[in-house]
Amino acid sequence: MRILIADDDPQILRALRITLRAKGYEIITATDGAKAIAAAIDHRPDIFLIDLGMPQLDGIEVIHGIRGWSEAPILVVSGRSGATDKVEALDAGADDYVTKPFSVEELLARIRALTRRLPQQDAAPVVKLGDVTVDLAFQNVTRTIGDEVHQVRLTPTEWQVLELLIRNPGRLVTRQTLLTSIWGSEHVSDTGYLRLYVSQLRKKLEPDPGNPRYLITEAGMGYRLIVEPGEAG
Repeated sequence: MRILIADDDPQILRALRITLRAKGYEIITATDGAKAIAAAIDHRPDIFLIDLGMPQLDGIEVIHGIRGWSEAPILVVSGRSGATDKVEALDAGADDYVTKPFSVEELLARIRALTRRLPQQDAAPVVKLGDVTVDLAFQNVTRTIGDEVHQVRLTPTEWQVLELLIRNPGRLVTRQTLLTSIWGSEHVSDTGYLRLYVSQLRKKLEPDPGNPRYLITEAGMGYRLIVEPGEAG
């Protein structure tokens, strides 16, 4: 079980890392919000422990960024004890909230409770887009032409864009979510990045890139991956 802990307090990070590793968890840490989202994309944790008061991006922004593509449980671990802070975090997409200082026993109990809620489903789907097959587990894309199977090469950034869309089939993924998750909050207005990479993906995956069937633009909002019935595995 992989847990990402995002907190700008080095003592908290060290204590939680030692404690949770002793309980058999694999731990990834981040000291600010931007690093937390980058680590989330790189490591795909099963559970998140997120502090609210972090530099770069605060905890609420991190939760919004994660919820754009992941349904993994989020436990807020914060020194803010006000009802307003708790409501805001839960409304943003957090699953639970514990206030500092806390006992180790309580934290472990809450993590166990969140673990029981983890969806029992394939975390790395295989998706078919016409004659193209995308296997997230192996980061592999192939196109079948007749009896021949050809590899389709994607760049690391193209992979990130495609994976965010595949993990949200049929749902709108906003430009803000894509830009923040892949490039960080400082690029949240750089929509040219997205147009470039989506255009490249269409050239590689769509049967007719000029009239996309799968990678759909929602004008002024973001993008949506259309997967037809029977094409997701």
